[in-house]
This record gives sequence, structure tokens and C-alpha cells, in this order.
Amino acid sequence: MSQIVAIVGRPNVGKSTLFNRLLGARQSIVHDEPGVTRDRLYATAEWAGKIFTLIDTGGFVPASEDLFEQAIREQAQIAIQEADIVLFVVDALSGATPLDIDIASILRKTEKKLFLVVNKVDGEKKEVETAQFYKLGLGEPIGVSALVGRNIGDFLDVITESFPKGESEIDDKQLRLAIVGKPNVGKSSLVNALLGKDRSIVTNIPGTTRDSIDSILKYHKEDIVLIDTAGLRRKSRVKESIEFYSTLRALKSIDQCNVAILVIDVVQGMDKQDLRILDQIIERRKGVVLVCNKWDAVEKDDKTAIEYEKTIRGLLRIYDYIPLVFISALERQRIFRVITDAQHVHSEMNKRVSTNKLNKLLLEDIKKSPPSAVNGKEIKINYVTQVAVNPPAITFFCNEPKLVQENYKRFLERKIREYFTFEGVPVYVYFKKKNK
Repeated sequence: MSQIVAIVGRPNVGKSTLFNRLLGARQSIVHDEPGVTRDRLYATAEWAGKIFTLIDTGGFVPASEDLFEQAIREQAQIAIQEADIVLFVVDALSGATPLDIDIASILRKTEKKLFLVVNKVDGEKKEVETAQFYKLGLGEPIGVSALVGRNIGDFLDVITESFPKGESEIDDKQLRLAIVGKPNVGKSSLVNALLGKDRSIVTNIPGTTRDSIDSILKYHKEDIVLIDTAGLRRKSRVKESIEFYSTLRALKSIDQCNVAILVIDVVQGMDKQDLRILDQIIERRKGVVLVCNKWDAVEKDDKTAIEYEKTIRGLLRIYDYIPLVFISALERQRIFRVITDAQHVHSEMNKRVSTNKLNKLLLEDIKKSPPSAVNGKEIKINYVTQVAVNPPAITFFCNEPKLVQENYKRFLERKIREYFTFEGVPVYVYFKKKNK
């Protein structure tokens, strides 16, 4: 196990900027509005051959009665519990505030190894500002500037001194599932239900999850990565820059997953925004499972599920190959069916069909229903082969590849799915000039 380092502190002291600086990449949303980082955000970092896990947390407000700040505080406390080392970040420009003193009092009661990090010490002349933080009783303050990178290398030497050297634990072969959808459809509730613990903040306020968050689910001896993402909205409704960054983060999570789990609110039904998100998943060539959440809130009889599925598949149209799962994250109904379906879709993404089978089945259909002639030119297809997996791509060799019409391409894709399924997977059909 790699060492776990948690970054904590009151709002707006530069925790996320430090997180990004230690990683050497922009992972956390950085904004000058307090409270931007809400959930715990994990990332794997490396320094001098030493691998460790870094956790960014939301602004810690110990005595707040605000429900939202209480939820953020709970997440920060969980991060402290999980950590081997805690980096308590304070602001050199603001000095030791009453909130800093309250947090220091809490941290002194933990048995964790602590480092007091004074941020915004941008030059040697500002080093004197670190002295005022001795009164927090947490040992020698370490002055750094997360923004410009001052003293970061020396600081990393200090905190990783006792870390063992090792290889990265990142496994590219792991199944990675991005949980995506509009705000407030139950994405975080699904993640928490699968994990059996509160991993993301869950409230009835749309947009609670702003960052994409990775968790590991152990399922039948397999480690599966769950990425809980910020809710995706239409661009016209993304007014805050924070919402903009969150949307980019969710899209990036789709890019990094193997299979996307698109969650919709079955009570509200599937709408244009759900279909736009589905378009974004398919454009990124990912497998997908459609999860219809809040099934417990639907009045139903023995025909309800069939009627709902018929309605949704009518909306999916060309995406009707996607598996549907009706679940209740709240009641934990059929939640692990989501995982088994995702595993199946992942295997379909990597399925390879032999050239012999493709030619034997598809050329017979092409013979019965050949492509229409264009401008008097007859199109002859004489050979088929699969040229790629993840996602699967099928190439048809013919005499006039540029003349093949879109409706005939869709006909061939339907035939491919009829014979070989490729459930939940986009299939790409290409036409090339046959070899002379």
C-alpha cells in the first residue's frame, strides 16, 4: 500500500493549488471562491521514485451549523482518518485565524504525523511570516508557495523521507466505470450504495459533486474503479466558471473510463439532455450501460417495466443496443446488476470475430440485399474483416467505397449486431478499396 497524504485547512488557503503543484498537473478545480473543493479528491503522486496517494479536501469549518459545511467537514475528517500524513495548510497573508486555531486543536488530538504548511510565502522576505504560526502548537512551520512552486521540492523531500520506494499502483487493465448523468439523478447515491459507505457527499441539492472522484470497488476478486462525476448540464446553463470546469472534468472522466454508466431519473423520464450526454459518450467511443434510477418511486404493476423500457428504447433509436437496468440506489435494488452488465459490455468492447465468420454470414446477406447502384455504378463488396477492438471496427472491401450510402451502412451494422450482439458497444463500419 502506498502512503496516504491528506491536505486539510480552512476555506481558501490554497489547498487545491498545493494539491495541483504536488502532482505537477491541474487535477483540482482552483478558484478564488471559498468552498470550491467539496468531496475528497484522490490522485497518485510520485517524488524521487516514491509513490503516494494525495487527497485534497474541502474547506474545514469546525463549528459551522450550516448543513453543507457540516458535510464538507465530515469528508475532511474521513480523509484525516484515512491518511498516514496530514498537511495542515494555513495562509501567510491572513495569519493564524480563529478557524486555524480550532482546526489545530482538533489535529493535535489525532495520532497522525502532521506538517504545518504555511502557503503564499512567495519569497525570502516573507519567511518571517511563518513564525506567527508556532502558537498553533504543531511544530515548525514550513513556508512554501503553491502558486509559484517555491520550496516545493525541499518540502516533498521532507514529507516523503520515510516513504518506501515502489512501483505505481495504477493498473491500466482495471475496469474503469465513469458514473455520469445530469445533476441530482443519484450518481453519488449509486456509488455509495455499491461501496457500502459514504464516499461522496449526497444531498438533494443538484450539483453537489463538482470534481470527479475515484473509488475502488472489490467485486468477486476484481478491483473495479468507480468514477463519480459532476452532473452534466447544457452549456447554456453552465454560468459559473466552476460549473464549466466541472463539466470538463466529467467529460475527461468519460475519456478515461472503459464503460460509462449513464444514470437517469426514471420518474422524470429520459430527456434531450440525457440523450446529449449519451451522444458525448458514444462520440468518445465508450461502452455504455443505461441505469434508470429511483425505480422505488414508480407505481408499478407486472407490465410497468416492459412499458418503460419500450418508451426509453423508442427514444434511444440508433442506440437501442444499450443495456437498461432499473434500480433503486436508495433501496439498493439491483445495484450490482449495473456492475455485471458493465463487465459484460467491457468484454464486448474487446470481442474479436473471426474473418471466416464475418465473411460467411455477412456476404450472404450482402448477396441477398446488395447496395444500390449510384450514378449507374454497381457496388460490389467481396471481403469483410475486423480491424480493431475497443471499440470494434469492421472493414468492408469493395470497388466503390465512397459510393456506399449511410442507410446501407446502418443496415450492415444491424446485421453485425444481429449475429454478434456487441451489446452496449459502438460498432464502426468502414469501407475500403479492394486490393488490385
